Amino acid sequence: MPDAQLQHTQTLIKMGQPEQDEWALSRIDDALPTRRPVIVPLSLWQANADDQALAPWLSSDTELSDELAGQLASAPLVAIDFPAFTDGRGYTLARLLRERYRFEGEIRAIGDVLVDQLFYMTRCGFDALALRDDQHLEDALRALGAFSVSYQPAVDVREALFERRLREGNGHA
Repeated sequence: MPDAQLQHTQTLIKMGQPEQDEWALSRIDDALPTRRPVIVPLSLWQANADDQALAPWLSSDTELSDELAGQLASAPLVAIDFPAFTDGRGYTLARLLRERYRFEGEIRAIGDVLVDQLFYMTRCGFDALALRDDQHLEDALRALGAFSVSYQPAVDVREALFERRLREGNGHA
């Protein structure tokens, strides 16, 4: 596959901080790029899973199973594709990877990733966010810091706000 067809992230936020992205992205599923490191479609990664310079990306309709989660545990990172910002299935995939399958590696959002989604993505278990090219880093960082308290439990905060207040003695029983 010609490396010219690889995509490169303009803006990557990792663990809440801007970072230079060393990984390229390939959306071609029938040829392995020569450039490394590269994120490739799941089927291509599975055929070459011993190559630590390859990482898989999951389409939003991927069905997670115990077997697949076991395979993904050895990946250097797992990217989840958002084909459209209105497609919320990627949130579920990230949450399942973190909570049900105890995946501890990097989970990266790729595709149609908008600033307005970032806070909710981190709540579901994403720790790396590859913004769509027309999204601005400053806006993204501001959006990630917009909320200081979460009311509901999620991957990032396990207790509901009322439970934290009761535990800390600040609530009314």
